[in-house]
Amino acid sequence: MGRPELARARRRLGMSQDAMAEALWVSPTTWGRWERGRQEIRPVYRARMAEVFGVDPVEVERWVEGGEPVDTEAWLCPDFSDLSLAATVEAARRLWRYDVDPERRHLLAAMPFVPAALGSWLSAWSYGAPVASAASQGSGPVVGLSDVKRIVEARQAFGQMDHQFGAGLVRPAVVDYLNTTVAPLLRGRYNDRVGAELMTAAAAMTEMAGWTAFDLDHHGQAQYYFGQALKLAKSGDDALTGALVLESMTHQALHLNQSAQAVWLTRAAVETARRVQAPPRVIAMSLVDGAWAAALHTRPAETGDTHSAKRIELQLVQAERVFAQGTTDRDPDWAAWNDEPELIARMGMCWNLLGQHKRATDCAELAVREFTQDRPRSAQLNLVNAAEAYLDMGEVEQAIDSARKAIPGARSLTSVRAVERVRKFSDRLEPYATTVQVKEFRAHLADQLAS
Repeated sequence: MGRPELARARRRLGMSQDAMAEALWVSPTTWGRWERGRQEIRPVYRARMAEVFGVDPVEVERWVEGGEPVDTEAWLCPDFSDLSLAATVEAARRLWRYDVDPERRHLLAAMPFVPAALGSWLSAWSYGAPVASAASQGSGPVVGLSDVKRIVEARQAFGQMDHQFGAGLVRPAVVDYLNTTVAPLLRGRYNDRVGAELMTAAAAMTEMAGWTAFDLDHHGQAQYYFGQALKLAKSGDDALTGALVLESMTHQALHLNQSAQAVWLTRAAVETARRVQAPPRVIAMSLVDGAWAAALHTRPAETGDTHSAKRIELQLVQAERVFAQGTTDRDPDWAAWNDEPELIARMGMCWNLLGQHKRATDCAELAVREFTQDRPRSAQLNLVNAAEAYLDMGEVEQAIDSARKAIPGARSLTSVRAVERVRKFSDRLEPYATTVQVKEFRAHLADQLAS
C-alpha cells in the first residue's frame, strides 16, 4: 500500500522525486520506496521531512502511517510540475480566493518559508516549456487590452501606496482586487496576444501581493505568492516580469539570511534579464542584488576573503556602468522604482558587508535624502542601514542618532519589516546595554512603539 498523501505533499511543493530525495539527503530510489510504502521511514528522516515541508511532525506521521487525509491543498504551494495555462490560472484563482476567506486567511499568513522549494521552481522557470498559446475560451467576459491596461494602472497605484504607507494599508485592497477583478478576467475569453498580456499583468499584481506579505513578515505566504507570480509570468512568456519576481524573491531571501538561496535567485534573475536583452536598469539591479547575495554568503569583512571581496567590488562597478546607460523605451512600468537612489541604497548594503562602513553610511544617508519625499519606508530602512554601518565602525553615538530618526517612520508606517529592523538594531546594542545612551534609546523606542 502506498503513501499517497506523502506523494501529494511533494507535488504541492513542485518538487520532483529526485529533488525531494536530495533535500532529505537520501537516494531517489529510497524516496521512491517511501512513497510506494515499500520501505520503513526512520524517525530521523521523518523529522527532516517536517522541516523540509514546513509542517508539524504530526502531519508527517499521518502521511507515513496513513489515517485521516491531510488537507495539503490548503497549502496552495505553486505546482511547477504542471505549467499548463489552465492549471496556472486555477491555482492563482484558488490562492486569491483563500486569501479573502476569513476561515483560511490566517492559515496562509502562518505558512512557513520553505527554502527547499526554490530549486525546482527555478528549474521550471528556466527550462520548462512555455505554454503553446495563452488564448482562452472560458465562461467569463470577453477580455481586451483595455482591461489589461487597467490592471497595470492599478498595480502602479498600489505600488505608490505601499511605498508611502506600508503594506498593512494596501495589502487587503490588492488581494481583493485580484479576487474580484483579475480572477473573473482569467476565466474569460481572450486571444493569444491579450492572454499573454493578461498573464503578465496578473503576475505583476500577484508579485505585489507577495511583496506586501513579505513586508508584513508573512514569509511563507509571500513565498507562495511569488511562486504563483512566476508561474503566471511563465504562462505569459514574459521574462522581464519574471525578473521582477526573482528580484523580490531575492530580497526576501536576503532578509531571512538565506544567502545560498539568494545567490541562486540572483543568478536566475541575471540570466533571465540577459537572455531577453533587458533594459540596462533591470540588468543593473540584478547585478547589484547578485553582489549583495554574494557578500552575505561569503562575508568577506568577517572571513578576510579578499578574492570574494574583489569579485564583488568588480560586480558593483559593472552594475554602475550598466545603470549609467540610462532608461529606454523598453523599460517596464515597475522599473521606475529602479532609480539612482535605489541603486545607491543597495550598494550601501554591499559595502557594509564588505567592511567598507564609511562608504556604506555615505550611500545610506544619500538614499535617505532622496527617499524622504515620496518613499518614506525606504528612507526609514536606510536610516537603519546607516545606523548599523555606524555601529560596525564603533560609532555608537552616531548609530543611535540615526536609528532614533528611524523610529517615527517605524511607528507611522503599516510595515512590520520597518519595525523589526529598528528592533533588531536595538538588539545589536546589547554590548553597550549599561550605557546611558543605550538605556535612553531603548526606553524611547519602547515608548514610541507602544503608543
